[in-house]
Amino acid sequence: MARPGRDRSLIRRLVTPEGVPLHLNLASAGARASAFIIDMLLIAAILIALTCLALFGFYLIGNKYPGIVLVIWLIGFFLLRNFYFIWFESGRRAATWGKRRMGLRVIARDGGQLTGAAVVARNMMREVEVFLPLMFLGFGAAEGFVDRWTMIAGFGWACLFLFLPVFNRDRLRAGDLIAGTWVVENARRDLGIDLVAQTGRSADAAGFSQAELEVYGQYELQRLEAVLREGNAEAITTVADVIRGKLNRWDPIGDRAFLDAYYAQTRAHFERGLLMGRRKRDKFDTSA
Repeated sequence: MARPGRDRSLIRRLVTPEGVPLHLNLASAGARASAFIIDMLLIAAILIALTCLALFGFYLIGNKYPGIVLVIWLIGFFLLRNFYFIWFESGRRAATWGKRRMGLRVIARDGGQLTGAAVVARNMMREVEVFLPLMFLGFGAAEGFVDRWTMIAGFGWACLFLFLPVFNRDRLRAGDLIAGTWVVENARRDLGIDLVAQTGRSADAAGFSQAELEVYGQYELQRLEAVLREGNAEAITTVADVIRGKLNRWDPIGDRAFLDAYYAQTRAHFERGLLMGRRKRDKFDTSA
């Protein structure tokens, strides 16, 4: 559901492989740009720290190899700008430090698990989009073998890809188009205690085993909460059928009572796990 003042044009309906419809808020172009700036500032800070260490090492050995500073910047910047993004987006949070700061994460547009191949593809495209043309122009201008029109063309190429998210409705980079990914808002919120109170007797309408309560994670539970709050009969029936099929149980109670019971008992199970330091973020999280 859209928050007050939310741009409704950024709301997308995604159907998971289990057939569960989800409504997601795409990240705005401004939020994505802010996250990228934060990440680049962090990368620059790491490079500066490495350079300072190298300079200190040169001082100790008598400053015999000053050219190594340029090598550190070239190799270090290449490794950081690629593997920094790939490393963090391949994790459970699917987000770099900048994205976490802005409350964003990367997901697969088909509703499935975000694969390593998709993460690598979307981030390696950034080389073609931005870094290679800008580095070529920078070194070319410094060495004097790039003329004015080549610089204008290269700068236009970089700007075209930089501002691509502004000119498409899904706010996609070229890397997102190739990898089949979205960048969405990852708003954090506590599990709804008031919703559990509203379930009343429905919370005891069915009993679930520990294995059944651990099928899904906190992310799916929050989506189930959204379905119950919205109260759409069709969505409730669809979600109930999916969960019944996943658990292989077909209780004779109504779909709403079934979901109320599953929600209440799963939330209680997760809260007990949190007290012991265990958190299952989503159905793909096996660390818990």
